[in-house]
Amino acid sequence: MLVDRFFAAAERLLAPTLQTGQSLLEVGCGPGYSTQRIARWKENIELVGGDLSPSLLEHAKKLNPAIPFVHASVYSLPHADKSFDAVLLMEVLEHLEHPQAALSELHRVARNHVLLSTPREPLWRFLNFSRGKYISDFGNTPGHIQHWSTRGLKKEVSTFFNVLDVATPVPWTILLLSPK
Repeated sequence: MLVDRFFAAAERLLAPTLQTGQSLLEVGCGPGYSTQRIARWKENIELVGGDLSPSLLEHAKKLNPAIPFVHASVYSLPHADKSFDAVLLMEVLEHLEHPQAALSELHRVARNHVLLSTPREPLWRFLNFSRGKYISDFGNTPGHIQHWSTRGLKKEVSTFFNVLDVATPVPWTILLLSPK
């Protein structure tokens, strides 16, 4: 139910900005489950997925055979400047050692919009802790090395992007951005 609300909020923010024939890049697509959902947001959109993990990309390709995928790091995307109408980075930024470098790269390849999401802190940790998860780490999910409140995330992206809209489905922050 929470994941369905997350994707509904993300779709509500981005889908109205997309036109037929526009291109959409999902950075950090993982095993392709999110790609399946995104592909249903708008018809006739050129969707491309990318991830750093070859094994996750193989799974994504099997799950989404009609969608092209590329092996890529968020720090060095193999795409030309302003090559995508919209770029998605969902549930990735909190895992990165250098979030500003990643944001710079998203800024470089995005023409019109970026949709970005992270867990909303401290709510995320509180909910994990409440359900008995990651107790020894005070509710911090393994691999999460960055932590933002909604206000903190808006400040983090402000060097490269204008915040157009915000959604806060529990327990996430989703930002619709435009490059500065």
